[in-house]
Order: sequence, then structure tokens, then C-alpha cells
Amino acid sequence: MVQAQAATASRLKSLEDLQVSSSYTSELPGDDETENRLRQVHKAFWSPVSPTSTATEPYLVAYSQEMAEELGLDPAEVTKSHFAEVFTGNAPIPGSHTPTYAMRYGGHQFGSWAGQLGDGRVVNLGEIEGKTGQKWELQLKGAGKTPYSRMADGRAVMRSSIREFIGSEAMYHLGVPTSRALSVAGTGADVVRDMFYDGRIKAEPGAVVCRVAHSWIRFGSFQLPAALEEEGFAKQLADYVIKHHYTAIQGKPDPYLSLLQAVISRSAKLVAKWQAVGFVHGVLNTDNMSILGETIDYGPFGFLERFDPNFTPNTTDFSGRRYAYRNQPGVVQWNLMALATSFVTEGLCEKEAAEEALSHYSEHLNTLYTDNMAAKLGLLKYDKDVAVQLMTLMYEAKTDFTNTFRSLASVQAENESDELPGPLQQAVGQDLPEEQQEHWKEWLKLYKSVLKSEGQSSEQRIQQQDSANPCYIPRNHLLQKAIEKAEDRDFSEVNRLMEILKQPYKEQKGCEAYTEPAPVEVRMGVECLSCSS
Repeated sequence: MVQAQAATASRLKSLEDLQVSSSYTSELPGDDETENRLRQVHKAFWSPVSPTSTATEPYLVAYSQEMAEELGLDPAEVTKSHFAEVFTGNAPIPGSHTPTYAMRYGGHQFGSWAGQLGDGRVVNLGEIEGKTGQKWELQLKGAGKTPYSRMADGRAVMRSSIREFIGSEAMYHLGVPTSRALSVAGTGADVVRDMFYDGRIKAEPGAVVCRVAHSWIRFGSFQLPAALEEEGFAKQLADYVIKHHYTAIQGKPDPYLSLLQAVISRSAKLVAKWQAVGFVHGVLNTDNMSILGETIDYGPFGFLERFDPNFTPNTTDFSGRRYAYRNQPGVVQWNLMALATSFVTEGLCEKEAAEEALSHYSEHLNTLYTDNMAAKLGLLKYDKDVAVQLMTLMYEAKTDFTNTFRSLASVQAENESDELPGPLQQAVGQDLPEEQQEHWKEWLKLYKSVLKSEGQSSEQRIQQQDSANPCYIPRNHLLQKAIEKAEDRDFSEVNRLMEILKQPYKEQKGCEAYTEPAPVEVRMGVECLSCSS
């Protein structure tokens, strides 16, 4: 036993042991200019740039034990002051000679072509091999200006950094494909922000989140070279993506079409999972869509609470609600069409073949979505009447999305009573108008009849539902509570929330407050946020 523990300990890495490499910079063309100044960059996928030190004393806010373990990093390293210095960009990774860089890409923002975008406040540190042999790309968000910063300062505030840190790790534990986060650390320097772009400027604590993913290549990474007619560049990138991330495609007769098909399939799976857990990204621009079909770029995101399909957490999206919950499947399809257009423009596949590939998106999404909803309802087969009537009632009563679905496991098909079981009644509200209460009873009768017709055992059904319907999600008001404490350098609530969200599908004693929905009336800066971060 002692020998086994010693062997495990010997495999753990110090910061000095991290072997950093970068296939991205070694295999793809970079920017010839090395000066870190704002400019239009041409015929390059990346620009060399180093983090800009704040010349202050950084401090660790929180770290992900699971992500550290995946990287093989010794937990003892995290407690060292040097850890916060490295992962705020105030010091390099010891012994690393890999060039740090910012990625170049373009994209459509709110449906309009925005041209060159790129990593405006992200510095990529390179790749580290995890314990399973997979490569992880680490980057620091908020580490200073890059050639792509436009008019911004390259920094990030504590509130947005904590939100991304907790949000991405919570999505991982929910089983949603996502980027990850290793740590969030305060820089010790203030950052000036106008949160709602209304002239109310204030200084906020600065922070840096260390984001981790297998790749940060986006739809917009293909779009920009195609739009600028940089011949052969999209092909180079496609070859790189296939070599490192879609290896099963290598050797196929039409690899680029196969790549497009695979991205379409993964993206459909992703948005189906979003809809199932009630996640609303908030800024589904093409530059925020991962070529791996993972959730990236956690900005003004939110989860459905009081059920409203038109909910968007992004105040910038209020007028058109382009990125509202109900519109996410369509927007992802639109973004896939933009990606496919780049493939066709660059001659990677024929237009007809791309259109054929895109035509399968809706069918694939519908299958995945209905399978997910059947699991949430505890059904072997999706029943449209049960699902649609339930969501109509939820919308009318403004019930909490997560709590309502979780409570459905309390329904006993053999129980002849027409009264709602306690957990379901609590979720929908004790003071429903009589007419609405009767509608719920009618739906309950329908639901029970479908459950009976399927003949599934209660134990089997409850297990299915409890593994599909979480108890705990990173609700924005819970995040705000943790943020406010962290801004005063009390990180207890950040860590408490992280611990609870590690087991989202398991009811945890003493955590009832973490299932409480937000007030019916949404609050600016809590349930709804801006892109200012």
C-alpha cells in the first residue's frame, strides 16, 4: 500500500516538471512580426505574445482538483505563491521554452461579419500531456493585451473570471462537452469597467482564469482565411485538426467533408445537451463555437430558472433575443452553415455535399433532444404530448426548470390520487390559481397513464430520471454571492459552490439553499449580465 502511494506520488508533477510543447505553433504558420501592437495580421494563425505582468502580488482564489489531477500536477504546487504568479502571467512556467501566443480568427457576431477578431486578452501557454496521454492546451484569460485586443485593455475582472471557472467545471460534472479550467487567481490590480455601458464606471478586482481544452480552434479560425482569400490556409488548418483531433478521419477518401460531417454531429449533440440541462450560452457567435463541439467562452451565460423559452442572460441580446434558449438550436445550425461556406469557398468540399451534410443536422438534433427529454421524463420513448403540455404549464406558472424536472421522479404511476406529489407541488408552487392547478392535475393523469403503459419499474425509472435531472446548477445568484465574497478575499463560497457542483445529480444534505430559484423578476447584474468583463 505504501509503495503504491509512493509510486503515485512520484508520478505527480511540479511546475518545473510540466513539459510544455505546442504543435499549433510548430505546425501552422505564425505572424512574422513580433511586436505586440494592435494591427491587422495576415496569413498567420497565431501571433507571438507574452503575458503582461501586473507587477503586483497575485493570489489564488480557487483551483480545480480534478483538472490538476488530469494534468498530473502535484496539489502541493497549488499552495505555493509561485503558482499564482505563473497562472496570472506574472511569471513563466519554469523551464518552458515554448513560445506563448494569441490565436488569430474572425467570426460573425450577432449575425454580422466582424472581420478579424482573435484572442484579445488570452495568452496561450502551450500544450501539456495529461495522465491519459491526451494533450491539453492551457491559456490565460485576462493576461494582457495582444495584437487582437482592439480598443480593450486585455484584462479581466474577478466576477467574469469566477463565473467562467465555476461554469466550465460545473458543465463538465453535468456531463456536457466543455472546455475546463485549472484555476482562477486575483492579480492584485484593479480593472476599470462600465458593466452596462451606461457611464457608471468603477474599478473592480482583476483576475486571470487558466482555461484548458484539447483545442481552442473555432469556426472563425476557418472563416477568416476563407474571407480574406488566403489560399491554402483553411486546408492547412483542416489537415492539422484532422491529424490531432479527428484521427479516425485520416485516410478517408474525402477527409474534409468527413470533418464537416463530424463537426455537425458533435455540434448537434452539444446543443441537445444544452437544451436538456437548460443552459443558455448568451453569445453564440461563430468565433465562440469550438471545432470540437465543446462549450467554450463562458461570458454572460445563464441557466433557465423560471421557465421562459425566450430567456437570454445577455443584456446585449435583449432587443432581438437571437441567442435565447429556444433559438440556440437554430443559431448553431446557422453557425454550421457559415463554417460550411468557408469549406466550400476554399474548395475543401463541394457545395452540394456540404448542403447534404447540413441537411442531417435537424434530424440528428431532434433524435438526440427527444432521447434526452425522454430520459428526463423517465420514459423509454419520447412522448410529445407529455413533454409539450408540461412545458406549457411550466411557462404559465413560471416554475423552475431544474427543480420541476427533478421533482418528476416523485410521481408514482400506480398512485390513483389526482393530487400532485409533494416535491412536484413544491416545485410548481403552493399558491397556483385554481384553474392552473386543475391543468396540472390533468397533465399528471396523462403522465401517469403513459408511465403505466410503458411498464417500467419505479426503481429503474427513478434511477434514469435522477441521472438526467440535476439537483444543482450554477445559478447566477449563487455565483453572484460567491463573487461578492471573493471580491473581499473570502473564497469560502467559491470553494463551497464548487464542491456541491461536483455531484450535481446527487442530493446533498444541508444544501437546500443551493436549489432555490432566483426571484421571478430578473435582476440586472445577477440573472442578466453584459459582455463587459
